[in-house]
Amino acid sequence: MAHKCFISFKKEDQYYRNKLDSLFDDEDVINKSLDRVIDSENGNYIMQVIRDDYLKDSTVTIFLIGEHSSENEGSDWNGDKNYFIKKELQSSLYNGVGNTRNGILGVVLPEMYDQIYRGKYTCSSCGKEHNYVKINDDTVIKEFSENYYLEPHEGCAWSEDERYCVLVKWNDFINDPEYYINFAFNKRGTDLSQKVHVNINRGYIKKSYF
Repeated sequence: MAHKCFISFKKEDQYYRNKLDSLFDDEDVINKSLDRVIDSENGNYIMQVIRDDYLKDSTVTIFLIGEHSSENEGSDWNGDKNYFIKKELQSSLYNGVGNTRNGILGVVLPEMYDQIYRGKYTCSSCGKEHNYVKINDDTVIKEFSENYYLEPHEGCAWSEDERYCVLVKWNDFINDPEYYINFAFNKRGTDLSQKVHVNINRGYIKKSYF
């Protein structure tokens, strides 16, 4: 594989993360995840630390989309349940000193197929039939949804060349991972990369848990 990958996932999806090891050589994937809160109010500093300490040399981030990786997953006594994947995706989308943003590949896990792929509908604006792909706060975090359905946008539906993030079902991905990784990587060199939305201060937590 030509591109080094960082994998962002929730611990509930460790089974699928482990399955990826059989698809990649050791040098093709970064085998660590963000495991601490960066105690700073400076968003640029936080992004740079995460890139330097966790995402270094990666050019594609694979986001495993499971039942616990949505914006609406909420909080518990320990803070934002999805703080880590939010920061991993923010850092992946961040352009900083000595690095450029990663391509973003969202891999939909089987238990989420029916929640995300909702069939087809007839558009009331153009009269054509479109696929209904439910990418919103109920299914993913904002860092993914806002860069899958990029705004501003004209027209009634988004085409593939109007999205920065790439989306694929797990079964399709494992049948040809290199194809989808290359697809996500190549988005980095398009005009879409200039339209990326990333709020580096969103989800800030001034607290150390470790």
